[in-house]
Amino acid sequence: MDFDLTEEQRLWRDAVHDFVAKEVKPKAKDVDEKAEFNWAATKKMGPLGLLGLNVPEALGGAGVDAVSAAIAIEELGWGCGSTALAIAAHNGLGSAPIANYGSEELQQQFLPDVASGKGQLSALALTEPGAGSDLRGGVQTRAKREGDVWTISGNKMWCTNASIADFIVTLVRTGEGDGSDSLSLIVVPTNSDGLKIGPAEKKMGLKGSPTHAVAYDEVQVPAGYLVGEEGRGLQYTLATLDGGRIGIGALSVGLAQAALDAALDYAKQRETFGQPIANYQAIQWMLADAETNIHAARLMVYQAAHEKQQGRPFAKAAAMAKLFATEMAEKVCRDAIQIHGGYGYSAEYPVERIYRDARLMTIGEGTSEIQRLVIARHLLA
Repeated sequence: MDFDLTEEQRLWRDAVHDFVAKEVKPKAKDVDEKAEFNWAATKKMGPLGLLGLNVPEALGGAGVDAVSAAIAIEELGWGCGSTALAIAAHNGLGSAPIANYGSEELQQQFLPDVASGKGQLSALALTEPGAGSDLRGGVQTRAKREGDVWTISGNKMWCTNASIADFIVTLVRTGEGDGSDSLSLIVVPTNSDGLKIGPAEKKMGLKGSPTHAVAYDEVQVPAGYLVGEEGRGLQYTLATLDGGRIGIGALSVGLAQAALDAALDYAKQRETFGQPIANYQAIQWMLADAETNIHAARLMVYQAAHEKQQGRPFAKAAAMAKLFATEMAEKVCRDAIQIHGGYGYSAEYPVERIYRDARLMTIGEGTSEIQRLVIARHLLA
């Protein structure tokens, strides 16, 4: 389904697909089993533009439109959930706040290397122990300004890319009180004194996408590392998450497509009672439902991306796309395992890994329950 894609977008999709098929998908099993990030493929992504989806060409990025960015993350998800999540977080969470709200000096200092592949990746630190989705009142990490220096103290958790990033954009309190107007975003280089990145979390899936707790022990950074205006951190964060939800929706479509592809191949080859299982209605219905739901989710993701690209409000569309695509992917991956029968539960077949990778998608970037709240609030506003 081309969703009226332009010729440029179709060529981009084909180029990214070919790259992923060659450099990413063949390594997905090893990435999962060894819990190692695929640096070999990532270093080749810079020249293609995959590390600077939101970064202007003048700063070494690709500066692609929002639909093209969604296409890229979908194709990466088709190849490897771990790699896709790290790249999606790098583009949509770590780099985007600086590209969208940072000063020219901040952009020049931090974006060219990470967009070109000359440096490492980027990360965003929001969640804190015990706070979960409560960004407005749950953030306790504080930054105090003395002269030309911010001193940051506190703790973050579930920070994707922390150990493979050049910098972490961090949500902190810079003002008095616990209101939303006291929150700000500050760039913290990962080589800063006092910054401690914990061991990679042991996770159910996405093992090649490192996730960490991060401690800030009086970390000092220049005053100019503030992103945008002081006190606007929550607004910047929520807008960033809206865009990130399109990315997670796209990633989920890619995972589901990979599961369906594997299930189709298996159903055509596996024979019982003298014929391929693809001839049985029970299998055909699962395949038909998967194709239908993937098609619908892809349309929703592209529509949300299109709204974003047009500069129109897209928070509700992004929440709906994320909600539907992530829950769809979990069902499609479950059915793909069912089609494989006992073999689907074995790590010998890719659907076992894809299912584990898909399970996070209804949790990260705002749970399904949070998405429903977002959608309902827009309806009731």
